[in-house]
Amino acid sequence: MAPESRRLAGILLIVIPAVAFGGASLLSMILGQAPGYLENPLRQDLWRAGHAHAGIMLILALIMLRYVDETRLTGRWLWLASHGVPLAAILMPVGFFLSVLSPDATEPNALIYLVFAGGLFLIGGVLTLGIGLVRAPAT
Repeated sequence: MAPESRRLAGILLIVIPAVAFGGASLLSMILGQAPGYLENPLRQDLWRAGHAHAGIMLILALIMLRYVDETRLTGRWLWLASHGVPLAAILMPVGFFLSVLSPDATEPNALIYLVFAGGLFLIGGVLTLGIGLVRAPAT
């Protein structure tokens, strides 16, 4: 594994406990320790989605880093293949969480568009790595 990939993998592994802490926070809200949380189904749904997307995409990013160095990608393409999914793991949950920050929100605010931006990085990173692996010479 290249040093850059190893460093990014280390950072992602350090971030995973933050996602676990977020899960514990959501559990405490569900158990009724956060006033207003259970009364807002939209907020519950989007916060649950944000937490799930963060965890799954961090794991996906770690898996992808095992393959990125097996491609011939360089420059921006290599950057997108290795950083696209980690960026999505930040942008999408932030969009879910901050778009309904107010306990009485009835619809998401404009920050929900961060979810779409994250989705573009997710698709770009996955497709770039996939194409890079298909085009890589057999070893």
